[in-house]
Amino acid sequence: MKIVVCIKQVPDTKGGVKFNPDGTLDRGAMLAIMNPDDKAGLEAALRLKDEYGAEVTVVTMGLPKADEVLREALAMGADKGILVTDRVLGGADTWATSSTIAAAIRNLEYDLIITGRQAIDGDTAQVGPQISEHLDIPVISYAQDIKIDGDYVIVQRQFDDRYHVLKAKMPCVITALSELNEPRYMTPGGIFDAYDAEITVWGRNDLKDLDDANIGLAGSPTKIAKASDKVRNATNPPVTLDAGEAVTYIMDKLTEKHII
Repeated sequence: MKIVVCIKQVPDTKGGVKFNPDGTLDRGAMLAIMNPDDKAGLEAALRLKDEYGAEVTVVTMGLPKADEVLREALAMGADKGILVTDRVLGGADTWATSSTIAAAIRNLEYDLIITGRQAIDGDTAQVGPQISEHLDIPVISYAQDIKIDGDYVIVQRQFDDRYHVLKAKMPCVITALSELNEPRYMTPGGIFDAYDAEITVWGRNDLKDLDDANIGLAGSPTKIAKASDKVRNATNPPVTLDAGEAVTYIMDKLTEKHII
């Protein structure tokens, strides 16, 4: 079985968020981590590998520094890493991103594609389902449990306070929740091997079945009207009170704003 896992390097919001003049994130100037939902999807793929002997390929689209997140995935146990990077792909919204990633996946053999439900820098939950549309294969979203039964995948799909059990024939796409599992840690040996491993790098010319009208900022139908970091309200200066006075102060403010 061949599994492709789509992962994304996202800003570590604890280190602050920076923007370009056009409103897009300045990813090169921020600390970055692997997107939590994607890491759960990767762990799900690695558990399937442990059980069925699957080959796991991780794919990411981003700046050259996204090589780091691929090596993290290799250190966790993935077999191959592919970085899709090119200046013309920058500034992509979900449509342009999914079009590009789908084109990259067409270069690969796959039975199962796993993505995170959504990325913490966008929260759209659109890219996984859009990839399935581009590839014309089924999708099961919000996965909280995954099992394999022959040529089929059986998924518990989260739904309010319960779940659906859905069965789909592979190939198909699954989008994973961060609650799906507890991702494993990188091993020391895995880290050494990951940094000795060769990462495959693809640019625009390596993606054959892709329309230039659907890539990058120019090919993104979603436009950012305004973007800003959180700004402290200067009209509400910090208040220093002891515990009892602080409780009274907070309750008065909540009452004043009709929250309670």
